[in-house]
Amino acid sequence: MRLMAVLYTALLLGANPVAADVPAAMALRAGDMQKLAPTQPPAALPATGLLDMQDQARSLDDYRGKWVVLNFWATWCAPAGEMPSLDRLQAAMPDIAVVPVATGRNDPAAIDRFFAEAGVKGLTVLRDPKSQLARAIGVMALPVTLILNPEGEEVARLIGDAEWICPRHRRC
Repeated sequence: MRLMAVLYTALLLGANPVAADVPAAMALRAGDMQKLAPTQPPAALPATGLLDMQDQARSLDDYRGKWVVLNFWATWCAPAGEMPSLDRLQAAMPDIAVVPVATGRNDPAAIDRFFAEAGVKGLTVLRDPKSQLARAIGVMALPVTLILNPEGEEVARLIGDAEWICPRHRRC
């Protein structure tokens, strides 16, 4: 598998923001990762509550200390086909957290059905049923993916769908 440059870029941008050579890091982008835009300076996310699939309150603070690929999506959004790629990314890089956030009205049964049909098995879904977090951070259309550093700050954003990690049988 060939990992796309997104995580390398995030690591370069977030590891030492003062010393990071942003133009050099962004030059690593290829394919879909050309849509990745750095967030300078890194931006804190609001402490808006999320729900898990059992309607229990969850927080992005649960992921502090890890790099996070935070994907805002919906079952009714056509590009949700990137979910298998995000699932492969999580499997290939278990030290990061790939967190899909179902934004807006998404019936949990429809989410389960979508994941089963897409063959997604390794992702834990959070829900933002009233789009509170999405609105607070300026997500205007879906999908949108944020790269969060271990401090929970946004260091990059990609608008639209993307191939996050290529299947073994194909080059991206």
